[in-house]
Amino acid sequence: MGILDGKVAIVTGAGQGIGRGISLALAKEGAAIAVAGRTESKLHKTVAEIEEFGGRAIPVRCDVSAADDIDAAVATTVDQLGGVDIMVNNANDSKPGKLLDVVDADFERAFASGPLATLRFMRACHPHMVARGGGSVVNLVTSASVRWDASNYGVYGSIKEGTRVLTRAAAAEWGRDGIRVNNVAPHAMTPALQWWMDKNPEEAEAFVAGIPLGRVGDPESDIGRAVVFLCSEDSRYLTGATVPLDGGQSRWG
Repeated sequence: MGILDGKVAIVTGAGQGIGRGISLALAKEGAAIAVAGRTESKLHKTVAEIEEFGGRAIPVRCDVSAADDIDAAVATTVDQLGGVDIMVNNANDSKPGKLLDVVDADFERAFASGPLATLRFMRACHPHMVARGGGSVVNLVTSASVRWDASNYGVYGSIKEGTRVLTRAAAAEWGRDGIRVNNVAPHAMTPALQWWMDKNPEEAEAFVAGIPLGRVGDPESDIGRAVVFLCSEDSRYLTGATVPLDGGQSRWG
């Protein structure tokens, strides 16, 4: 028996990278997963991986920057899986860049897929979590927000800080409803990070050297397992927190 047996989770950006890793980790502990994202082929691949070890999952195509898609994703999850207990807001469409190079459309896209999508998903899930006696929300943020040198991370860091504030507010407002809301700030080996490391080997070596544990995290065993903890009864007294999952590289506080 898994520690999340009977639970239902929505994970956005679940077709690859960290979202896929979190989905696999939650499913291995018994949660049924709504695998949400924009690219259907990737969603079906994650679903197939979950079904291979006996887990339950459904693909849910969703552009998180579209309000109607979010409402439809939650409705589909409730209809096909029976409710919502866990919401993991992972998807985001943002890229690094100098402030003078950022155009308004870039910021607006990042905001719509970041804090605005997070707010919409949390609001849409709230009544369903209340109906099931509570739930857990995990929002993904970034240590780029607390870098000593925030160059190139102005947009990305700022929208993730917006999400952190939303998390704190939801934790305060919904605690009496039995809903806990936390952040994780991960470093993990994603396709995008692997591409960057391959293109910039010297910078990548310095990056890894700055991680006290000496390696980049694994999406499932390092990030996903921590999310399992945050969604389980073992963390029932933890809410409103930001958990750095970066091998000790960043300093929050």
